[in-house]
Amino acid sequence: MPSATPRKREALELFAPLPRHYDRVAAALSFGQDPRWRKAMVEAILAGGEQRVLDVATGTGLVAQSLVRRYGCEVVGLDQSAQMLAAAEARIASDRFLGKRISLMRGEAEHLPFEEEEFDHLTFTYLLRYVDDPGATMIELARVLKPGGRIASLEFFVPPNPAWRALWRLYTHVGLPALGRLVSREWAHTGSFLAKSIPSFYDAYPIERVVALWEQAGIADVHVRPMSLGGGVVMWGTKPGAPPGPDPQAARACGEADIDGDIESA
Repeated sequence: MPSATPRKREALELFAPLPRHYDRVAAALSFGQDPRWRKAMVEAILAGGEQRVLDVATGTGLVAQSLVRRYGCEVVGLDQSAQMLAAAEARIASDRFLGKRISLMRGEAEHLPFEEEEFDHLTFTYLLRYVDDPGATMIELARVLKPGGRIASLEFFVPPNPAWRALWRLYTHVGLPALGRLVSREWAHTGSFLAKSIPSFYDAYPIERVVALWEQAGIADVHVRPMSLGGGVVMWGTKPGAPPGPDPQAARACGEADIDGDIESA
């Protein structure tokens, strides 16, 4: 990978000690909402069983696993953290079916090691806060997506309602670091980091600007779905062109989810 920038070094150092308990702690600190958010993102993809999905910032492989379980598709999981990938490899090694459908590689979202229009769909999770140029990163993600393919993301959010936003700030600035300390010193640091990085990102990139970055990258019909009173946000859109042809049965199953409309709440 290219030489790490200060922002990227900070992200690598932040996540290096976390993979051992990452899934359980992330779910607990989000009051069980993180798995629900990931499920909503996966449901937005509508993949077919013979299609390939690129999961960027795959972390411990939770989204990759969910994609395979839901659609039976092939998934390539990419992450810049060697420690996170080791945890994902352990997850895959314990399940023969996952091992046949998921491959992992180390790399950066800003410099994807793939040809243009190589993947039918693409997902990314908790990514844009950790890159120096979110707009350029969106262009790079869209580059490897086939025309008609869907791209979906999950990110933390700041509740738009003033009352909920006040409670959110109290939890992220006081509760999150305190609960993190019960797990480890590293999780306490992570909690303090999130309390600053999440609002700082949206100060620079309000959600309307994030939507604009997607559209400038060539993604159309962009949807925004705030989750859990605004604690998280799922976004998805489509690269214009001929659809890659998802499995009709998978499409019907996903159609049961409430994923219509430009701006939604859940």
